[in-house]
Amino acid sequence: MTYRGKVQGGVVILEVGAKLPEGAEVQIVLHPDSEANAPTLYERLEPVIGKTKGLPPDASKYVDHYLYGHPKA
Repeated sequence: MTYRGKVQGGVVILEVGAKLPEGAEVQIVLHPDSEANAPTLYERLEPVIGKTKGLPPDASKYVDHYLYGHPKA
């Protein structure tokens, strides 16, 4: 038997209509798509961090200038 729910304030709130007998032993398994299992931004970007070479020292400040030719403002 499987019930779904979400954690709110450290407590599992089961879907509407879920009825468990008092004292029932349960096991919690996080859904693979759960945000709790999602990789961090660093983990997602780690493969490209530090890979660029030869950029101007002000590239981060004037990215639109270097990518699209916008004036340096």
